Amino acid sequence: MICVALPGLAISTELGQLTGKGLEGFYRSGRRILSRCGLRVAGREPLAVQARMTSADQARFVGTLRVTPHGGPDPDVVVERTRSADGTERIILRSVAARTLRLPVEVALGADLADLGTIASGAAGPELAATVHGSGLRWSCPTGASYVTADPPPADVVASAGLLRWNVEVSPGGTVSMELSARLEGAGPVPPAVRAVTNPLARARTTGTGPLARARATGDDPRVRTLLATSIEDLDALLLRDPEHPTDTCVAAGVPWRCGLAPAEALAAARMTLPLGTRVAAGTLRMLARTQITAPGPRCGMIPGPRRDAGAHLPPGCTATEATLLFPVLLAEARRWGLTDQETDELLPAAERCLTWLRTTVGEGPYLNDPQPGGPARCETQAHAHRAALLGADLLDACARPGGDALREWARKLRATFRRDFWIDDPGGGRPAAARTAEGRPLPHLCATAVHLLDTGLLGGGSHAPGLLDRVQTEQLARLLGSPAMDSGWGLRGLGTQEAGYNPFGHRSGAVRIHETAVAVAGLGVAGYEKEATALLRGVLAAAEAFGHRLPEMYAGEQRVEGQAPLPHPAACRPAATAAGAGVLLLTTLAGVRPDAPAGTVVLRPLRGAPLGEVALTGLRVGGAPFSVRVGRLGLAMVEEAAGGLRLGS
Repeated sequence: MICVALPGLAISTELGQLTGKGLEGFYRSGRRILSRCGLRVAGREPLAVQARMTSADQARFVGTLRVTPHGGPDPDVVVERTRSADGTERIILRSVAARTLRLPVEVALGADLADLGTIASGAAGPELAATVHGSGLRWSCPTGASYVTADPPPADVVASAGLLRWNVEVSPGGTVSMELSARLEGAGPVPPAVRAVTNPLARARTTGTGPLARARATGDDPRVRTLLATSIEDLDALLLRDPEHPTDTCVAAGVPWRCGLAPAEALAAARMTLPLGTRVAAGTLRMLARTQITAPGPRCGMIPGPRRDAGAHLPPGCTATEATLLFPVLLAEARRWGLTDQETDELLPAAERCLTWLRTTVGEGPYLNDPQPGGPARCETQAHAHRAALLGADLLDACARPGGDALREWARKLRATFRRDFWIDDPGGGRPAAARTAEGRPLPHLCATAVHLLDTGLLGGGSHAPGLLDRVQTEQLARLLGSPAMDSGWGLRGLGTQEAGYNPFGHRSGAVRIHETAVAVAGLGVAGYEKEATALLRGVLAAAEAFGHRLPEMYAGEQRVEGQAPLPHPAACRPAATAAGAGVLLLTTLAGVRPDAPAGTVVLRPLRGAPLGEVALTGLRVGGAPFSVRVGRLGLAMVEEAAGGLRLGS
């Protein structure tokens, strides 16, 4: 159970006690400031009866105790513990006994100040020695210190044992409470490059001024409401800001393993959350534009990013390539959703450098290899490049900048060669190659990265760019994605079950990755293959329910069996930026909102089959103003709230 409000984390098991084992503890900026927090009342540990997340940043644990001698089997005391990511824990003892209880209460604390990576590798050292600090304890090491304070102050503090002690009196039906607060002194030698937005959830709840709109979903299927609310909460909890430009926010990749800025994931998440407003998109673009390589050379114009493992069939890919191609796409689409002209003009030079890098790197050849140079030509990389060229050309034309015609001509040539070189004919109707090697040999395995061929992006007038596949090839891809080999019943597998190297837990070779599944649902819906889109959508909704509506970035691709839940992946981030963003994309796909804010129009193209019955989405943002839409049980959409002057297009 992970409570998140970056840079704070609180990781617990369902028992509620923090034992210091595994990843358990309170964290601040990637450092464990409290590893052990064990509660004993009258010399006994509470018996855990319930544990649940109450919000993205808070968990509640309930236990019971029987402290009256010969009192029968019924508990006398109910113990409630509310644990928050900001480092606080509130303990409430409630008496259900018939007489006044006098109870000794002990909290055993410990800290090692180890960083998250060291703990995950199993190399964390022993706990540090504690010293008395005011109304609590303090632990220190050469790189910093942590301390815990208690309110009310304990009656006794035993530093050698890490104990805080109280003697409390509880009347029948009465309560007593105490609050612990863990803090970090000094960030050590590795401070994060970006820091969290202070108390993002509290700010959004109390003021409604957070960067993400507080949209709501209602409808015949009650799961849509919880999924959207949880997705927005998780996105809020993952918000980061640039310390030198506090108004610029982006979304961290995921907890607990990647709590910092990952360019490709941040751009993908910002793109999926455009229906919640353009502020996160604008902040992400500005933050990454400041990292863009501008020095002359073959990497000029790239957005730096790390390598990413691609599974057993391909060498690691370069997320810098993906981020560089996503940058102009996000800017073009954010402009359609309502990004102001001033913000667009500010970011346009960085987008132009991305597009110049694309044309320069490709040169006379039709394909973009990844990694550069000498790497394979990946199927998804060509899809990203083709989309960037067309949406980039549309953006350049709209801003009266040159270069659009050259990008469109290159995209036209890419379509012609891709449909020939990347399509593998077979008795089953054919399939797209996962990649072509540097020698031109196609790799035939069927994988989920092919869904990006369906993600053509939003052009002006609510239309979509032409895809790399022709109509017959698109129909065959839709059939393959909807086949039992790819659709696990919980979502789209990363690799088909009949392919060599398939592993249901393989993060690139069989596990369900929520981002790719959401892209598939949206792309299939746009292309008109609603049967396949609906099956994947319903599978993800069922998985989301099993995971408490907080979707992990991936889970095992085992075939769905009635009465069983999907198997978690032990290395998955949860919450994760792309998984939370996917929740937004999946639900907004039902309404098919396609805005063109500069032209003052919006087009609605909902899934005609209304797979979840009636759905209403309120509090979205188009053109900087609230936007609400309702899709009826017959698949007809109706705008219920919109900015003045916004017209319904066709």
